[in-house]
Amino acid sequence: MKVVISGYGKMGKTIESICRERGHEIIAVLDNEKDWKQLKDCSASDTVVIDFSMPAVAVDNLFRSFSLGLNVVTGTTGWYDRLEEVKSVCNENGTALMYSPNFSLGVNVLFYVNKILANVMSKIGSYRGKLNEIHHIHKLDAPSGTALRLVQDILKENKALSRWVESESNNADEFPVLSFREGEVPGIHEIVYESEADVLTLKHEAKNRKGFALGAVLAAEFLNGRQGIYTMEDYLKTLGMEL
Repeated sequence: MKVVISGYGKMGKTIESICRERGHEIIAVLDNEKDWKQLKDCSASDTVVIDFSMPAVAVDNLFRSFSLGLNVVTGTTGWYDRLEEVKSVCNENGTALMYSPNFSLGVNVLFYVNKILANVMSKIGSYRGKLNEIHHIHKLDAPSGTALRLVQDILKENKALSRWVESESNNADEFPVLSFREGEVPGIHEIVYESEADVLTLKHEAKNRKGFALGAVLAAEFLNGRQGIYTMEDYLKTLGMEL
């Protein structure tokens, strides 16, 4: 498989390393407007773009990739308000897109267990929940895309909750999401349910960026040669895991 890396920060460099370990060819690394000119003669055959760029340029990067006939895996968040537009352009070009707020296999297991737990806790009135997320100080969005996915799933499973809030709350219909930015923390997501008697915690803590990068490369391998719109749930189904 040939790979184009869009966004050459720490994540992009980790993706590059894993791609080479798995025998894939890096044909371009794109980190600014000038770099995109490298792709004008790029063959779409057997090529996937892995995008971890900035939210402000993500949609433009997706559109440019689709116009070249290139499939895209993107872990960039902060652009989902334009998701339907992006899906339409992707389909019009006969290309494929896989998007996810988090490509880590461990986090996707967390998504799975979180929904089950939220459904169970919705039937028990004595617990109050909240979500804590911690990332490095360079992360621009807060709450993280992963935290938003977790709390949206919680609200779907628990009809007693009407909304999430970015602060502590004593309102029974509100679910707090608290964001912290500290040092170089790769990512911690923790769902906490507390009663007068005990505390139940569901937590994922990333040791480094390798889990996110490996998941993105596995997603690119899955997407290679396909058409249409996919998420990590589609990849996990190939492992026998229904989310």
